[in-house]
Amino acid sequence: MNPFTTVILAWQTTLVFTLRSFELWTEPHAAQARLTGYALEKHTAFAAGAMAAGQAMLAGHMAPAVMQAAMAPAHKRVQVNARKLMRG
Repeated sequence: MNPFTTVILAWQTTLVFTLRSFELWTEPHAAQARLTGYALEKHTAFAAGAMAAGQAMLAGHMAPAVMQAAMAPAHKRVQVNARKLMRG
């Protein structure tokens, strides 16, 4: 995995967490539903990453490719969430 990709993922994850926290703080009446949605989103990305990593291992890929396959679904969701939050 490219170190710059990892840094961007860390920055975007922090941005998404911070902006979502502000949204929850400013709209507490919708917090329960949003938190449930966030948990489901994380569970889905984790399951997709686990499946992708398993497929990469079964295909005989080395550890870096397996790690990249495992992180790809979470990275994609973080990128989408960061774009949505930046647009408003």
